[in-house]
Amino acid sequence: MIRSLPEELRNKIAAGEIVDGPSSIVKELIENSLDAGATEISVVVEKGGIQTIQVRDNGSGIEADQLHAAVMPYHTSKINKFDDLFSIDTLGFRGEALASIASVSEMSIISNIQDKEGKELVINFGKTADIRPASSIDGTEVTINKLFFNTPARKKFLKTARSELRKVVNVVRRFGLGFPEVSFKLVSDNREIFHLFPEILERRIDHLLDPTYSKHLLPITLVRGDYVLSGFVGGLSLVRKRPGEQYLFLNRRFIKDRLLNSAIYKSYESLVKRGEYPFFIINLIVPPAHIDVNVHPMKTEVKFKDEWRIFNILKASAGESLENLLRAIPDLGKKGIPNYENSTKTRGLFTGAELNTPNKSMNGEQSELSLPLKNIISETPMGPNIERAKDYVSRLVQKKEINPEPMIIENIWQVHKKYIISEINSGLVIIDQHVAHERVLYEDAIKAFETTGIASQTLLFSEKMEFSPDDFDNLFDVLPYLEKIGFKIKKETETSVRILAIPSGMGWGNERQVIREIIDHFLSEGKKYSSHKEGLAASFACKAAVKAGDLLNRDEMQELVNRLFLTEHPYYCPHGRPIIIKLSIDELDERFERH
Repeated sequence: MIRSLPEELRNKIAAGEIVDGPSSIVKELIENSLDAGATEISVVVEKGGIQTIQVRDNGSGIEADQLHAAVMPYHTSKINKFDDLFSIDTLGFRGEALASIASVSEMSIISNIQDKEGKELVINFGKTADIRPASSIDGTEVTINKLFFNTPARKKFLKTARSELRKVVNVVRRFGLGFPEVSFKLVSDNREIFHLFPEILERRIDHLLDPTYSKHLLPITLVRGDYVLSGFVGGLSLVRKRPGEQYLFLNRRFIKDRLLNSAIYKSYESLVKRGEYPFFIINLIVPPAHIDVNVHPMKTEVKFKDEWRIFNILKASAGESLENLLRAIPDLGKKGIPNYENSTKTRGLFTGAELNTPNKSMNGEQSELSLPLKNIISETPMGPNIERAKDYVSRLVQKKEINPEPMIIENIWQVHKKYIISEINSGLVIIDQHVAHERVLYEDAIKAFETTGIASQTLLFSEKMEFSPDDFDNLFDVLPYLEKIGFKIKKETETSVRILAIPSGMGWGNERQVIREIIDHFLSEGKKYSSHKEGLAASFACKAAVKAGDLLNRDEMQELVNRLFLTEHPYYCPHGRPIIIKLSIDELDERFERH
């Protein structure tokens, strides 16, 4: 028999689409705050939001006689009729969020309008109480407790408090980047994660992601008819091995769109490898009539009237910004060596002018960023770091001396700063210097995990390293392993550490990059390995090994070859790539048609 579902059950079903965890609640509440014109938003969570969520703002507030209506399904002040769906200029509009949240939690709303007395409404799992007086807070405060207490089947799908907190941090970070003129504060279990004040976007990026990011940003701006695009793409130093720092906003609403993201990626095709992800933060202003945000309850998926037009606009704009980067890369001389002396005298100046857009951001300030060319050069793979290569190879971890049959030093060469070639009795042997050193470091690391570890070299000057909150947590997941392979790292603040020592076989000067890349590589590739130890050892070996493009002298090549043949598996790297290729005399004779 077909029958109507009870309203309580309908609300819980709707909650299943809108509320999948603490982060989705935080998202919905912040959207309401921004729609109310808030300039200050505070988020407090306990146990990752599983226990408590509180969002407070200084927005326009809710009239006392409207509080009951605010938590009723399909009640909203943002749209009135069907045609309004084609001109949505608010973040929220369905009128489902508060009702859905109230049906699966204990919720209270305190609000007041200007100088009026504050009022509080308490809702226990969908059942409302009478409105009562409360203190005036000059805005609205929503508190959520006991999330999914009445739906244990849903509660068991929540992750750990730490995992849920990471999701909350990501949500607040996105809003912080989308609305740099708004103050945001996030507190977790009485610990302040961040406290942001109104600022221009470059500074907001530094505060939310990494304090060095603004040095490597390229402005991106374009006005094409009624489409307006603004933001930044990152230089090569901001390319990561895992996605997560790609921020695409549509009318300041964070969205996920593979096609539009790929438009940015295509602009980097000649600059990055497959599986690498460039940084970008872009806001696209499009007339509301040209988009449909009513596709998914989370409102992160959007349909466009002309998606390919937007694709081409994004690709062209990113390409124009990156042309400055491509022009800054020095030309190769006759011998294939960049002319750094002449190149570094030039400075590139990039100016992002204020746009006259329907949705003005960044405090209306003009953004100006000076980017020295030397920063760009350091990001490119073209300039070999000779000193680093020397340190890598010549100061490898000490082992007992052996005396294998050596290659004839006069007959060993480096080709294209990538391969080591030597004559052997039966022909030629070709060794990939990067994967050879990778194998050496991998086996050293594996052995270190089972013993007392690899010896460290203390830095003359310790290095401070800043992290985003979630990357900081990731660091401490792998910190015990990092210490085993020779890193000495001390916690300094809630988002920073100080590097005191590095593995004895690693060169100085790039420890920050190696640590960050180890974390990225481990998180993206670690699942391919049978254990955390193997995954981390492979990540360390890949990122700390001599690179293609590093110049090695004969002693260094000989040392590397000797160390390679000390390993248990000298013919393949940890990822399965070949290290050594042999060409016999017979093969060479055949190629030259000698019979």
